Amino acid sequence: MKKEKNEKRKNRKKLIFGVSILLLLLYLAGVDFLVSAALIPSFMRKLPFYESITERSLGEQMHTEDIQTHLDNGRESYQKWLDSMDFQRVTLESEDGYELVATRIDPVEKNSHKWALVLHGYTGWKEAMYPYARMYYRKGYHALVPDLRTQGESQGDYIGMGWTDHLDGRLWINRILEIDPEAEIVIHGQSMGASTALLMTGEDDLSDHVKAVVSDAAYTDAYTMFGDKLAKWFHLPPFPIIDTAVFLLKLRGGYDLKKASPITAVRKSTTPTLFIHGDMDAMIPVEMSRRLYDAASCPKQLLIVEGAGHAQCKDKDPDLFVITVFQFVNQFVEE
Repeated sequence: MKKEKNEKRKNRKKLIFGVSILLLLLYLAGVDFLVSAALIPSFMRKLPFYESITERSLGEQMHTEDIQTHLDNGRESYQKWLDSMDFQRVTLESEDGYELVATRIDPVEKNSHKWALVLHGYTGWKEAMYPYARMYYRKGYHALVPDLRTQGESQGDYIGMGWTDHLDGRLWINRILEIDPEAEIVIHGQSMGASTALLMTGEDDLSDHVKAVVSDAAYTDAYTMFGDKLAKWFHLPPFPIIDTAVFLLKLRGGYDLKKASPITAVRKSTTPTLFIHGDMDAMIPVEMSRRLYDAASCPKQLLIVEGAGHAQCKDKDPDLFVITVFQFVNQFVEE
């Protein structure tokens, strides 16, 4: 009888252990799925809920009459500019062997040494940033507009959330300096591109040729942002899922999501930085730019645009946006 009880106890322990392992594997598989859904564009676009999240995000933008009017009024002249331009395709190889692609846009005054490195946001593409490149073009800047890794024409494995992108960004800076050793460079980033730019300013070896940064709708850190989105979009608790995702991403993607922390970078930065954010941003809270501004140790300015949603500041008030950007960068870039 005693032997029978011991045998049952052993079987029960084996069952509990087996079920625990199975649940752990299912949990890891689920988190692994979330990592792919969040950071591999080709994977996320195949998901049944991709369109609903995209529609929800677009629905959270500000759809006011003035924004639509500004977009409509500028559409014809922008199209004429696009049709008249001779865009040049530029490529380079990342440190881990991926081909990265950018568009180079030269101003009328070819001898200009002013350059803008223009960086798009999460799941974006370079063409979406051409209106910003045009803004710099009109001020006599050359513009280099890359597709960040895994997006657009650029190769890659995972979206870098700014971390791998800021390493790639240094390569684009080097490419600019190969073309023009006297270049004075402004890095203009939007959303994840803004966070990428801020991460670059935290590097001790950032080139002295980088004179200023324009950060439009940056987040304080990718870890916090992902936790917020996990709760908002999937109604799941950030802990322990995000920490597990960080671990899996280290194994699969080779980088630590916690290092994608612009707020850590700006504490060390000496690069003059203009922080811009819309006060109605539902994607990245305006409070994040306020925190970044407060933490930054560099020469700095903060512009909060009333009534603008995520990355809509230029569309909400084009004159204010352009005037503020160039009043700021002109302090550090020679005319």
